[in-house]
Amino acid sequence: MEKDKLDIQKNEVAYFMRRLYNKNLTTTSGGNISIKLEDGRLLITPSATDKARMKSDQIGLLSFTGENQTPHLKLSIESGMHIALHNKRPDINAIIHAHPPIASAFTALRKSINCTLTSEARAILGTPVMVPYALMGTPLLADRVAETVRHANVILLENHGVICLGHSLLAAFDRMEVLEAAAKMTLIAELLKGKKELNPQQLREIDDLLA
Repeated sequence: MEKDKLDIQKNEVAYFMRRLYNKNLTTTSGGNISIKLEDGRLLITPSATDKARMKSDQIGLLSFTGENQTPHLKLSIESGMHIALHNKRPDINAIIHAHPPIASAFTALRKSINCTLTSEARAILGTPVMVPYALMGTPLLADRVAETVRHANVILLENHGVICLGHSLLAAFDRMEVLEAAAKMTLIAELLKGKKELNPQQLREIDDLLA
């Protein structure tokens, strides 16, 4: 792979991690991002690094079998989860895992986020899936996520956070933002006790439009 192209992709990963932090969608120490390269390897963010100041030379390179090809960097503890997801979903190229506060609160309560309140939420998020709790960074979490994902592009991790998938980093990031907005809307609608969801026909029309 050409070095210039690889550098551009590393810059993109670092940029979206900074953007994730600046949008209050994750914490300094939380969250990770990966993208799949043309040769099947992954670019992935490191562990224990300030997300607000992420730079391209801090982005690691991971073989599809899990070998750290940048041994001077300590890669994300969720590397196994990223590999499992990319393996299960070859149709996607980007994965963002973060801890948006309101959406994460829903995962802690084992409550679903209502994605039928707006057409945007339905179109971009589809139907998120919930994964039972497993300790972060473990093979069990990677296995549970891979078993659950199938056609879903939004994964809620009980008592943990959120994963969004996309054909690009922008698409995955967009899902993360829209999910947190949907979580806020779900919370406000419950407080106002007056929600009116899109009806089944309206939902089908949205799905047909995107088919």
